[in-house]
Amino acid sequence: MEVLEPRAFDSWTHTRNGEPRGYIDADKLKELWIHTGTACNLACPFCLEGSHPGDGRIPGMKLSDVKPFIHEAIDMGVEQFSFTGGEPFVIRDFVNILDYASQHRPCFVLTNATEPLLKRRHQVLPLLDNPYEIHFRVSLDFPDQARHDKDRGEGSFDQALEGIHWLIEQGFKVSIARQTDPEEVPADVEAAFRKIFREWRIPENLAFTAFPDLGTPGSEDGSPEITETCMEKYPTKESRAHFMCTYTRMLVKKGDQVRVYACTLVDDDPQYDLGGTLAESMDERIMLRHHRCFACYRFGASCSEPG
Repeated sequence: MEVLEPRAFDSWTHTRNGEPRGYIDADKLKELWIHTGTACNLACPFCLEGSHPGDGRIPGMKLSDVKPFIHEAIDMGVEQFSFTGGEPFVIRDFVNILDYASQHRPCFVLTNATEPLLKRRHQVLPLLDNPYEIHFRVSLDFPDQARHDKDRGEGSFDQALEGIHWLIEQGFKVSIARQTDPEEVPADVEAAFRKIFREWRIPENLAFTAFPDLGTPGSEDGSPEITETCMEKYPTKESRAHFMCTYTRMLVKKGDQVRVYACTLVDDDPQYDLGGTLAESMDERIMLRHHRCFACYRFGASCSEPG
């Protein structure tokens, strides 16, 4: 398929062929994502955030940055706070942020569960005593150590399994984020993971979330554009509920300011900056222009906690 110019340079409201774009109108804020920053201890070439050690495309969050938004979200009826990076545990203030958030609502953390988490076990363990549960989703790309470590770095597979084992042993909820192969048989892939889990004395009933390749920041994969006609496939409020932009927003730090973006997948496009408050962001119509929107459209891909 021919790869065209990035959609960030195209019309916000119409496709290249002049057709009205598909769109989503928000329903209710159920989940607030907080982007902790793009710094990471790993440098995975496929990373949808382009993260690597010392990366500053998105600066690190501080507790003082997120406190006002946590309370605004609570006033709006938010049900969960979720965190992504980079690697959240690289950020100096992250445990303080997670501690504060889990005093108010359940929390969901995306992590590679390697050295940054393992070094902070003494800080993470007391969070078990907070009023609300913390769920960790750990990235474990493939049930193959060599293949996993090829991109994430030697030893990262075993470190992630050590992190998973420790989290579960303490009593935290854990699930797995894995990558998909085009011709895979999902049941066979998950069976291979469970064989590894048995060897590590990890429960075999962990939930999996499988992700397609979402591309690196600013990339364009040539996927089809979503038109208003396409959205006739999802004619009702209920049928559109899997689109994250109906129920989530994400906080992204830009310089010294915190901005509200439509979802976890579009922070590389400034058109998805919806303002400086959660309330105003919910009034904005979300045009499905980003190429990653097609993953939600076709696969029902969601970064949210599995049901």
